[in-house]
Amino acid sequence: MVPRRRGRRPWYRTRAFRLTRTAALVAVLVTAGVQCGGNDGPAGPAADGEDRAGRAAPERPPTPLPRSRATTLRVPSLGIDAPIVGLRLGPGRELGTPPLDRPRLVGWYEDGPTPGEPGTAVAVGHRDTRTGPAVFAGLERVPPGSRIEARRTDGRTAVYTVDRVEVFDKDRFPDKEVYGARKRPELRVLTCGGYFHRRTGYTSNVVVFAHLTATR
Repeated sequence: MVPRRRGRRPWYRTRAFRLTRTAALVAVLVTAGVQCGGNDGPAGPAADGEDRAGRAAPERPPTPLPRSRATTLRVPSLGIDAPIVGLRLGPGRELGTPPLDRPRLVGWYEDGPTPGEPGTAVAVGHRDTRTGPAVFAGLERVPPGSRIEARRTDGRTAVYTVDRVEVFDKDRFPDKEVYGARKRPELRVLTCGGYFHRRTGYTSNVVVFAHLTATR
């Protein structure tokens, strides 16, 4: 009698398949336990400042402020705490500057947004005068992420966070990038920069770009 040959087992009955299936089931159960929080009830609310995945919650923009004239500008990282004077456009449609005999003043463009209002607010100040350094002598060194605080006549303060600092040649100054209208409250702080020539003055402008991140 010819002995019967044993046929090959179906793949779904092999030991390797059973082990693989068991491992997969364990993995699914472990994953479900993590997703469910590993307790008897539903997962609770995420911690303050985090979502359920543990990521930092997105920044919530502050509510813009109504109109109120600027009084003082503070840049803590540079030790600046300066009074503000209002400025308007001159006959040539150029923004004026604070008086040279008062180098510690900051000028705020009065016909633009006041601190905390939507749009692009503009503040300017001297880098130096013939008597020495002025209020914005160190403006080029303000670090991104630092604060600029603008106090108002109503007692409120608009707090801006610095996004970046740029130096632009005056003959290629990007007016739209610097002064262009914005929906959210933003601030531009300007002073002179580059090289100084006795006949023509400074060759460039330092521009700080910042946006509103808090009010108080």
